[in-house]
Amino acid sequence: MTTGNSNLPLIWDFIDRKKDSFTELADRVWGTPETCYMETLSAAAHREMLEAQGFKITDNVADIPTALIGEAGEGGPVIAFLGEFDALAGLSQKAGLTEHDPITAGANGHGCGHNLLGSASLLAATAIKDWLQQSGTPGRVRYYGCPAEEGGAAKAFMVREGAFDDVDIAISWHPSNFAGVQRETSLANCRVDFTFTGRAAHAAAVPELGRSALDAVELMSVGVNYMREHMPQDCRIHYAVLDTGGISPNVVQAHAKVRYVVRSPELQGLLALVERVKKVAEGAALMTETKVESTILAGVSNLIVNTPLMDVMQDVWESIGPPPFDEADQAFAEQIRATLTPEDIAASWNQERLEVGDAPLADFILPPHNEVRQMGGSTDVGDVSWVVPTVQAYGATLAVGTQLHTWQVVAQGKSPLAHKGMISVAKAMAATGLAVMESEQLREAAWSDLKRRRKGQDYISPIPSGAKPPVAAMTLK
Repeated sequence: MTTGNSNLPLIWDFIDRKKDSFTELADRVWGTPETCYMETLSAAAHREMLEAQGFKITDNVADIPTALIGEAGEGGPVIAFLGEFDALAGLSQKAGLTEHDPITAGANGHGCGHNLLGSASLLAATAIKDWLQQSGTPGRVRYYGCPAEEGGAAKAFMVREGAFDDVDIAISWHPSNFAGVQRETSLANCRVDFTFTGRAAHAAAVPELGRSALDAVELMSVGVNYMREHMPQDCRIHYAVLDTGGISPNVVQAHAKVRYVVRSPELQGLLALVERVKKVAEGAALMTETKVESTILAGVSNLIVNTPLMDVMQDVWESIGPPPFDEADQAFAEQIRATLTPEDIAASWNQERLEVGDAPLADFILPPHNEVRQMGGSTDVGDVSWVVPTVQAYGATLAVGTQLHTWQVVAQGKSPLAHKGMISVAKAMAATGLAVMESEQLREAAWSDLKRRRKGQDYISPIPSGAKPPVAAMTLK
């Protein structure tokens, strides 16, 4: 059993020795929240830590300025730890407050906890590096600094460019209400811009000479809404109008742009649904005598879970136990919960199919379950999971009931309870990495499970060949 490994206390000691530096890294990234592909300061902070810890660094991975890899060790298996550091727009919030109070109204904030995510993954990778050096064990550990998880699909571009081709196992995590193993698959998704071009005209004098691109956007919305009745119920389609053609209603709008996000439980279903949405756009263009161009900005595959790796990580978590929250943490969590609705709190328990409880902080490890459940969101970790056996942890860094992508996440992002949850999950990931590094049998079992779950399907990138990371376009995100 993994929990009987005599090297575990040593790995955890490596983490405890350096946890303060990595907590400072997480707080530093929290203080410079940057969105999709714009994470210049955050990536630089991670690069500085990689340098300080003695990693060999590769910059500009997959032609993405804020993507980087740090590697240490020689020979043996390659274990990858996936880190993220992107923030969300419009979620600025002062740390430690239990009421909504932005630092700067409308500015960015770490509303999904990615300031913690990258730091914990890099701490786990550093612990494995230190162990490899001290023990003389053959093997390589890598930290993948991955930008633009929130809608930019950076990992999908990195996978497409071969950045994971020689990796044996990948390990990641996500901030959560609870600590444990992520056993859910995610939705594949694709982000597509539709640009309509028509003809301007005086809307009162000669409207018959105009061809409205805005009408086309509206008709496309109608068409997609009618299509919803005739697509699988577990698929999702969302949209946002990026360009309405101007502010003058007396001018027939000659240009308009709308962005669609299409989601499906499986990659093949996603690709088929995207083609149907494109046909609706073409129909809207025909009806309005406009032209339409579609551009796929980003796409991610559904996540493939891995039973052998999940089982090992479960053993590890049960040996670690929940984070060591104290009375001050409990009191702060109670104050955060006072800002939440009963529905928020119930939803957190229900998502894990647990009986709704009163605990402000999780004082247990999520129990295992046999069935693979479907979560509603998407992640570019999915693309990594198609080409490398992948396992993810949940880290208890939030008051129970906190919903992601909210100001309450930002308010807790520098708190002692978040730091404790981050350190605990770093220990869980490092211990899982140690088990993988030491056991060829486990690595073989993980690859066998991945091949079984792919059911003979090869990985097909949801991003078209030749498409570039949308660094400029995603500033409109």
